[in-house]
Amino acid sequence: MGVLVFYPTIMTFSYSLKEMKLTSPEDTDFVGLSNYVDVLTSDSFMYSLQNTLFLLVVVVILTTVLGFGVALLLNVDTKISGLLMALAVLPWALPPIVNGIIWRFIFHPGYGFMNKLLIRLHFIEEPIMWLTDRWLLLLIVAIVVAWRSIPFCAIVCLSGLHAIPEELYEAAKIDGGGRVTVFRYITAPLMMPFIGIGITSASITAINIFDEIVALAGYKDLGKNLLIESYLTTFSFLDFGKGSALTYLIMLMAAVLGFFYLRSLNREVEF
Repeated sequence: MGVLVFYPTIMTFSYSLKEMKLTSPEDTDFVGLSNYVDVLTSDSFMYSLQNTLFLLVVVVILTTVLGFGVALLLNVDTKISGLLMALAVLPWALPPIVNGIIWRFIFHPGYGFMNKLLIRLHFIEEPIMWLTDRWLLLLIVAIVVAWRSIPFCAIVCLSGLHAIPEELYEAAKIDGGGRVTVFRYITAPLMMPFIGIGITSASITAINIFDEIVALAGYKDLGKNLLIESYLTTFSFLDFGKGSALTYLIMLMAAVLGFFYLRSLNREVEF
């Protein structure tokens, strides 16, 4: 941990306080928080921040809602429960870059599966340019990332459903509680800690999206988020000072979200 986590973290923070450009490696003057100010006031950062927040909201909503829905389906005891579990985990097992490439073939404007399907169903007459519009591209990226994140959320929620004592459901049925009432007053409150874990994981995943964006749109400005912005600043423009500052801003954003979501896990359930 010291060698692979703490030391690089400290060194990256020291880089963020200096003017470090590999185009002029001899000039490494200490500039304090100047890099952070320049990054936060740049138009490129605001553009990337908007994309990141959009991805964050859509990925969290899709992952939480669909993940909980998949968990409810998997909670039904059938003969093919094991097969359904294996199929549900499959998207999570794929590497992110492979996941992005697969979906790029689906949404390719020329020979993509989605355009061919819509044309054959007579919903559209001409192919849709899925990956050339900013918000449409971001929506597709969010769907792709959610598709990869849903299995983990589903597994966590499924474990939560299995942890709820059957005696509570039996007592509710004896008292005349219907399915909606039981879900509202028993299932939903007891599932909140597990849903919180799924939201935390989805949030951190959404902030750190990289492979899917590169696979779908490359390093273009159209769909870049904060992580792409940090990568381009550091390794394309060779500005290690501002790139390190961007990296720390991303880390702080993920830490704040994780703190508030994990804090909710300690709340007591009231009946």
